[in-house]
Parts: sequence; structure tokens; C-alpha cells
Amino acid sequence: MAIAILCGKDKLDHEAHAWLATSLKSELLTLDSNLDIQIWPEITDQNQIECALVWRYRLGELNKFPHLKGIFSLGAGVDYLFTDPQLPKNIPITRIVDPTMARDITQYVVTAILNYICRNDHWRICQQQKKWGKQPPFNFADKTVGIMGLGFLGSRLADALTHLQINTIGWSKTPKQIENVKCYASENEFKTFLNNTDILVCLLPHTQETENIINNELIAELRDQAYIINVARGALLVEEDLIAALNRGKLSGASLDVFRLEPLDTKHIFWSHAKIRVTPHIAAVTNPVTIAHQVLENYRRLLQGKPLLNQVDVQRGY
Repeated sequence: MAIAILCGKDKLDHEAHAWLATSLKSELLTLDSNLDIQIWPEITDQNQIECALVWRYRLGELNKFPHLKGIFSLGAGVDYLFTDPQLPKNIPITRIVDPTMARDITQYVVTAILNYICRNDHWRICQQQKKWGKQPPFNFADKTVGIMGLGFLGSRLADALTHLQINTIGWSKTPKQIENVKCYASENEFKTFLNNTDILVCLLPHTQETENIINNELIAELRDQAYIINVARGALLVEEDLIAALNRGKLSGASLDVFRLEPLDTKHIFWSHAKIRVTPHIAAVTNPVTIAHQVLENYRRLLQGKPLLNQVDVQRGY
């Protein structure tokens, strides 16, 4: 029996993600040289595939493996799987929960927040203009960060921010407790959370409930001149509403690492908008070295009929 690695929805996308597939295969074989690992599209026998390791795969491809027992997403998110109309039913799905990815995304978001709080864009412009302008405000240290989503990643971020003495609050669907962080929960407290937020960080999973959640209605509830950081999924943000809020001055800026269509089109307004920072979905990238042990453990559990690590609740979508 064998493992299939499917990375890339087409030939070009597969080539772009070849490093992930080949590196992961190498790491897994280092841990267990007896594994039979095949990389799509070079699958020699579809009947031999028991486990599929996937990222942005070609929709419908998983349905070609008649003896598939497990689907392992190679990222923290699994929303792309549920867009597959031919996704095999009643097969367990897992996702990656990697402290290294939590570290990376925490460092990315903290950097974005500090850039904003320390007004680095403003001082950069002053440098370009050779302007020695010491007029206040020198920073935005009084601003409050609101983290939308207090799961594994959000709670790690909240802890890091409090250690930097940055005012931090959070919101989640269910009640959470984080030291030195005011935590709001449920729809009843969502508006209050937004009303107290200057810097909104989105770390929610992409589900039917969260799609388009960052829209005009939400933005209106934020404090004036708020700043938005989205490192979750592009589909959570209504792009037109963000642009409108930036242009009329309701928002002071945005830092975006995820987009509805990736790669971001070269003609997209986000590239050139003065108040938007763009990065190419690199806040937390899957590291084959750090996930290989987790993947192998889950594969062994799958073969032994044991409970899987980080199994996805299909009903909730994460």
C-alpha cells in the first residue's frame, strides 16, 4: 500500500509546489525508508493508495483512489478540500498543527503590528523627503489589538503581544481564557469586541459562516482609523469594502498576506494602493522538516485504526 502526495491544481501550480512534495517525500523516507510514496501526477497504481497528502490539488483527483483511508492536508487550513464536489465521503481528514508555523505567523503579525504602532511607513517617507520632523504622535502605543479567532494560532499571538505590553483583546465563537487578554465570545459580544479594536487581526478559519465577514458592516463597528491585518484566508475579506473604507478614511491601512485568487493578479489595485501592504501568502509556510513526524505518526495511526491527530470536524469545516 502507498502514500500519494498531491500538490498543485494544474501543471504550473504543481511545478510551483514541487519543492514541498519532493522535500516532504525525502523527510518521510528518512524517517521510514520502507514507505512507498508517490508524487502526483506520477501515480503508478491508484489502487495502492491508502493515504493522500494534499495541498491545492486538482479537484476530483482523490476520487480516483478506491482504497483511500485518510486525507491529510499539508496546511493548517482545509477550506480548499470542501470546494471539491467529488471529495470522498466518510474518510477522515486531518490538518497540520505545527508550533513552528505558529511561531512564524506570530512573528509575521507582530512585525506588521509594530510597523503600524511605531509608524514606520511615516518615518520612511520622512527619510525619503530628508525631513527631520519630530511632531507627535511618535507612535500609536495606546492602540488596542483585537484578534479575531483565538484557536491555536490566535492564542499564541495573544500571548506574544501581552509580553510586548501591547493592549490585546480577542474574540472567538466559544469562550476562551488567556492571561492578560480580555476575551469576548459568541455573536452577542462581537460588536463590543469590534468597538474596542484599533488593529484587527483576522485568524479565523474559512467556513460558510466566516466568508465575507470583513465587510462594510464589520468595518463600521471598528474604531475610526483602524488598521486591518488578514493572515487567514482571502475569502474572509470583501475587497471592495476594504478599498472603499481606506479611500474614505475610515481605515488607516491594511496588511494582507492572503487573497481570494492567488497568485494576486498583477493588475490588482492592492499592489499599488498606498495604504496596503502585500505579501505573497508567506506568513506561515509548511515546513516539511517539522511536519514529517506528525504526518508519519498519523499514517501509522491510520493503518492501525487508531484515532488521528488533529482530525477535522467536517460539520464545522475545521
